[in-house]
Order: sequence, then C-alpha cells, then structure tokens
Amino acid sequence: MNALAPTLSPDQAEAWDSLADAFGAAGIDLLSSELHPPQPGKGRVMAVIGKAGSGKTLLLSQITKALRDAGVEVVSGDYEGRKRKERRSVAILAPTNKAAFVLRMRGVPATTIHRILYTPVYDPEYEKLAEWLAGTGDRPVVEGMTDAALDRAKAFYDQNASIPGALAAAGLRGSDFIRGWKRREDSLDVGLIDEASMLDEKQFEDLREIFPMLVLFGDPAQLAPVGQSGEMVFDKLAPSQRLILNRIHRQADDSPILDLAHALSDESLSFEGFESQIRAAARRDDRVVWSERVESDLMARSPVLVWRNATRIRLIHAFRAAYGAPGDALLPGEPLICDGIELPLKHRKKRIDLEARGLIKGAQVVYLGPGRKPGFSRLHVIGAEDPRLSAASIVKIELPDEEEPFIPFAARMGATFLHGAAVTIHKSQGSQWPDVQVFGPDISAAAWSNRTEAGIPLWKRLAYVAITRAQERLFWVTKSRLARPTAQLGTDDLDAPVADLTLAAEEE
Repeated sequence: MNALAPTLSPDQAEAWDSLADAFGAAGIDLLSSELHPPQPGKGRVMAVIGKAGSGKTLLLSQITKALRDAGVEVVSGDYEGRKRKERRSVAILAPTNKAAFVLRMRGVPATTIHRILYTPVYDPEYEKLAEWLAGTGDRPVVEGMTDAALDRAKAFYDQNASIPGALAAAGLRGSDFIRGWKRREDSLDVGLIDEASMLDEKQFEDLREIFPMLVLFGDPAQLAPVGQSGEMVFDKLAPSQRLILNRIHRQADDSPILDLAHALSDESLSFEGFESQIRAAARRDDRVVWSERVESDLMARSPVLVWRNATRIRLIHAFRAAYGAPGDALLPGEPLICDGIELPLKHRKKRIDLEARGLIKGAQVVYLGPGRKPGFSRLHVIGAEDPRLSAASIVKIELPDEEEPFIPFAARMGATFLHGAAVTIHKSQGSQWPDVQVFGPDISAAAWSNRTEAGIPLWKRLAYVAITRAQERLFWVTKSRLARPTAQLGTDDLDAPVADLTLAAEEE
C-alpha cells in the first residue's frame, strides 16, 4: 500500500483500505502478499461508486495489479489450467465487448461477462501447448509446429497472456485447437465488475453464484437498466458495502467534456443554460464542437447518440442514402448492432460459440461482406478479443414511418442485426469512442417532457451518459441536418490483429 499511496487520493485510499480488509477476510492479504485457500461460507459484495473522472478505473487497475503481485491468477476466459485447492483467481469483467476493450487499452486484462460464463474445449494435443504457455507443463512437441512457431507463441503469451492470441501468432486458426464452448459449471473466486450500472438483477444474481467475492465499479449518474425504476443493483447494498469516490480528478490538461458532465449536477441548471455552457466551451476548446449538422463520416464507426427511436431510424435512413447504399444489400463497412441470436435449442452449441466469440446482444459489428453460403455474413466484432467471424445473419433495416423493417437478406435462423449508424443513449452505455456526436434536439425533447428518473430530470441523465461516451471530442448537434460523406465506406481501418482467429467455420 505504501508504494501505491502517492497515486491515490484520500477517498481512493479509504476505498482501498476497505477493499484490502475485505480481501484479507477472504484469505488474500494484499499487504504481505500472502494467500490462503478459499474458505466456504457466505459470499461478499462490495461496490466502488463514483461519477466520471472520480478514479474508478485507476482503483480497479491498482487492485488488479496488487492481486496479481500477491500471486492471484487472472482468469481470462481463454484457457484455465487444472484447478488446485490453494489456487486463488480473479476475473475482470465488463458487460460489453467495447467496455472490456476500453479496459484492455488501459492495461487491465478484462473480458466480457459472457466470455467468462463459457469456457473453450481444447483439442487434447493443444491442451498440452496451452499448459506449457500458462506455465503448468513442459514444452511440448506438436506435430506440424516448428520450434520457431513455439517460440513466437511463447513470446506473444508472455506479453499478452492470451492463449488464442499466442496460438494465432504461431500460425494456427481457432478451428485448429478449439473444438467448441461449454457453459461454466464450477464457481470461480474473485470478480471485479466494471460498468456495474448496466447490470440487471438477473445478471447480478448469476455473478453472485459464480463469485464468492464480488466487487462492483459503477457510476450512479448513468441510466439504470430498463425496467428497474431508475435503480442500480448497488443501490440496495448496505452503506458499509458502498465505497463512494467523491473527488473528481482532472487530467493534466483538464477535460472540458468532464466539466460539462459534472455541471449537470447543479440542480438549478436548465437545458438552455446547459447549451449555453456547451457553446462557451466550444469557443475556447476544440475538444467540444457546436455543430449544426451530423457528420456522416463519423457515423460509420461511432454512432450518433439519440433519445428517441424515431430519430434513430431517420438518421440511419439518411446515412444509407448519403452513401448510396442499395435497398437490397449492405455495403462493406456498414455498422451493425447485434439484436440477439435466434437459434433452436438443438443448436445451443452454435449459440454458445457465437456468444463466447463476442457476438452478444448489443455488440457493435462492422459488415465485411457476404459469407460463402447464402444468408451468411463476414463480420468484425468491435472490441472482441477475436474479432473476425462468419455467422448466419438476419439483417433488419428499419425505415421511417414503416412498422415492419426491410430485410435485405436473411438466413433461416441465426444472429439478428439492426443498423448501427445511430443508437439510443441507453444502448450506448458501457461504450466509448474517440469522437461522439450527441443529437441535441432529442435531449431538448426530453427536457420539454419534464420526465424524471430516480428524482433526477431525465434530460440530465441522458446528457450525462451521452457526453461521457466521448474520449477525445464531443460534437453537440443542434439541427436535423446531415453532412455529405467525404469518402466511400470501407474496411481498411479494421485490419485484424495478430490474435485474430480468422473466420469461424460456416455451418448450417
């Protein structure tokens, strides 16, 4: 703790001490780096709660580092060695691919909740290779793999701690070593859950069944899951379980976006007053843009954030028209949102395979082109650890003033998709993009509605969530206009990383 103290503010240090006590009671002593076997008994839940900029991610990363330094193993969802009685493990999870990706970019080895619920079934020959990479077995002799390939795999694993990534670096495809996926039956140990404001009661209970020790990290100012009356799962915890971070830590160069987000806590602030603050921020800092039109170039990779569904559909229609997209096909590079997977029970294994690879409801996807079989699509799942796959697809293009969506093509069953050039602010939670466009007229409509959520004006919650999705630049759009694109849609920006497992096998 002494080595970490200079990086922590007083409220972070207090939260750290409370968490260290909880871990100590569970047999993990962070101060002396001593581990004791997990003991049966009632599980424990803690929550670290704070608004954007309060240092939740810093605390999460420091806790992760301290656990690893103490000898606690990280469970990545890629591969798990044989379980030992004295083994202590931690999984860092997020509800969405994009949220997990944001953490990984900050050095935190996170994966999705779905990915940890399912575990890969390895070919026995490559199981030995995985054991060697994980440090629990001898260097194997694998038919068809040279010593140089084994060395590449080891070098990749030592840097990234990913079994599939290491095997891909050695020139193997996922179908070479992963036979399938199975739902987890055994429990784990410690779970650190980011973006906990997105959890519903069912997900929370599922996590409690798997993790005896659960720490939630969440923002109380975000929008609660639909159907929960504005409550987050951590709202019901006892005061002793809720660790509040009140101080807002500014970046070295300050953040005008965070300034605007925290201005929303002023009870006397009106919507007109808030827009005045945005206009003033735009005059003095180019990280805030007062825009009279939507930039179509940005919509291909970061959707316009809206409140009303009708606005979302109109913007998508305008986007496709601007790029000359035909009504009966998708252009490579068009963004999609996974709306679920429709497969019968007998194809449960295929569903698990798709979900484990990142194709979960709400996943942001880019269409790469048609698959080898009718109804299949080649896809790039944004933020997934193994982003490229091929899946039977049902694509729905919603049209203004039409009750039924147009379906340009569809497999008999498979993954269903909506267009992703615009999304509702509710569905944007857990994601961040370098540049974010917020459709101001929709926030204005919410303000005029006088609706509230958990005692807070709805427009303020919507505005807070929307603008905190921006990592670098915020575009506040004031009019229903769309700028013409400056280039054609493409996929060159989506070059698959070394860890890409190539296309999943296309099966009926």
